[in-house]
Amino acid sequence: MMLNLIQIGLPVALMLIMVGVGLGLTPGDFKRVFREPKGFLIGAFCQMVLLPLVAIAIIEVTGLHGETAIGLFILALCPGGTVSNLYSFLAKADVGLSVSLTAVIGFITPFTIPLLSVWAINHYSDAGNHFELPLLKTWLQLIVITVIPVIVGMGIRARWPQLAKRLESPLTRFSVVVLALVIVSICLSLGDKMIGFLLHAGPAALLLNLSTMALGYIAGRWLLHSEAQARTICLEVGLQNGTLALLITTGILKSAGMSVAPSVYGLLMFATATLFTLAVLRKDKQQPALA
Repeated sequence: MMLNLIQIGLPVALMLIMVGVGLGLTPGDFKRVFREPKGFLIGAFCQMVLLPLVAIAIIEVTGLHGETAIGLFILALCPGGTVSNLYSFLAKADVGLSVSLTAVIGFITPFTIPLLSVWAINHYSDAGNHFELPLLKTWLQLIVITVIPVIVGMGIRARWPQLAKRLESPLTRFSVVVLALVIVSICLSLGDKMIGFLLHAGPAALLLNLSTMALGYIAGRWLLHSEAQARTICLEVGLQNGTLALLITTGILKSAGMSVAPSVYGLLMFATATLFTLAVLRKDKQQPALA
């Protein structure tokens, strides 16, 4: 049953989640990138360059190796999603920038994830363990599971905007439920090994989450001089698409060990994002006007 959930249920669920991403997008979200390029370029740099580099540094500092290290790095390659858009709204951040980052990076990462994941597998695999990630097959799977559903969602919004608004919120909640179910199934499949993996991967996952959120916020404040955009970049690099990471680690690579870091991160990111949101809203009450 757990195998069916991961191999069949997870891809289908992720496709529905990505339809939800598309329901929140319009052509204007892509045009905004060219109208306001600075915020987008800094956010994209933090998401696609800074985040993987920080993951590599944390792997070295914490001594992670093998499947755990590969899983953490694959997670760092994944884009944000509807959850980051939701938290940007709740935190009174720049929602337009958040949606633009989700839209454009979501179309780029299906090409970058397979290539960089192969590097990670070759670099971090322990002796005796052998994993293969077929590039063309993985690329096609990611296109079918992530890019095409987003286009479908955008088509629904363009043709039936009221239906899109009604569906967007339930699909966002659905993504959280799916992530939780997959995490539970991974915990059950690991059994007695789960505690060891948690102790091994937990500190690194928390460090990745906190450090990249902090660096994203600092980059926004320092380079953009905008509190709202700093909040957006903080949340975009701190709320990865854990469901996509688990699709790669469990559905394609079939490694429960690789799935531990994304699972732990997936649980932690909601806690840290909520605390961050509460903190900035409290700050707004003391200083109502955003810089």
